[in-house]
Amino acid sequence: MTGGAQQPTRLHRAYLGLGSNLGDRAANLRAAVQLLEERGVRVVEASSVWETHPVPADQPPYLNAVVAIESSLEPLALLAALKGIEHDLGRRPTRRWGPRIIDLDILFYDGLSVDTPELVIPHPEASDRRFVLVPLSEICPGPLPVLGRTAAELLVTATPLEMHRTEFRLRP
Repeated sequence: MTGGAQQPTRLHRAYLGLGSNLGDRAANLRAAVQLLEERGVRVVEASSVWETHPVPADQPPYLNAVVAIESSLEPLALLAALKGIEHDLGRRPTRRWGPRIIDLDILFYDGLSVDTPELVIPHPEASDRRFVLVPLSEICPGPLPVLGRTAAELLVTATPLEMHRTEFRLRP
């Protein structure tokens, strides 16, 4: 027999950063996770949800989390799915680092490095953002893809930021 066998779909593992500081922040994060799963992106692990002081300080505090996902989507298709979810949840372009209903970032994708105008992986600021490294250390205790160092090791030199764990969960 020839020609009838299909290649199995390859699943990729990625880590996504989620943040929200407008509206019902916890509901926004939960809605983003639900929309990921509705689009065939399987959330396999989720960190605690952390409240962080905003930078710049002229906006409400953020809720942040990190999820590990499995998906057959290639990096640019995953980015398009994330941008679609942000749009569906009401995010519209505003000032850089301004308040937002939802923010979804690809932090790491397999062991891949990408540097294009549309997408940079690993996320260029992930290794210095405490609000990324703290939740990431909960679900990825080993060396981070591409960087080869753990989130805990990177936290030693990360920019200080006041944050605390909340009682919110990404899944009710």
